[in-house]
Amino acid sequence: MTRNVSQTFINAANAQETDEVVICLLTIEHEEIDLPIYLSSDATVRLSENPLIYGTVSRGNEHLFLPFDFTLPDDKSDTPPRVQLTLDNVDQSLVGILRSFSTPASVLVELVLLSDLDHVELELPALQLGDVVITDVAISATLVTDGLINEPYPAGLFTPGTFPGLF
Repeated sequence: MTRNVSQTFINAANAQETDEVVICLLTIEHEEIDLPIYLSSDATVRLSENPLIYGTVSRGNEHLFLPFDFTLPDDKSDTPPRVQLTLDNVDQSLVGILRSFSTPASVLVELVLLSDLDHVELELPALQLGDVVITDVAISATLVTDGLINEPYPAGLFTPGTFPGLF
């Protein structure tokens, strides 16, 4: 799969040292919460004084800074893309929100550069939050594509038991 990213992004990703910063933005949505949860991997600006909150403003949305590590999926055609995500468990409110879901939440992963926060360099849409493990210090999760691609095709088998008129 080809990705159209800027030369600045490629140079920043491949450079041994650079002034450019690649920032990961997460948007978590679920029908059981009113507003999306916006998270950022970088403390770009101060969003508020009391309480002291840092984050990233991109396209008018305030993404709250929460330290996390992520691993981008590889581009293999035989396996669905998987993103490994590990968030620092610094606030118990996120744990309460994650435990309140009965179905997987939808997660949008976007990569932007510090020099142009409103331009999305790389986007991984339609990921679902799965395999969540919560400990005292971290929240680990796997982001996977929709399970529909893992369903067998055709859905039914033409057997004497299911289609007796064919036999």
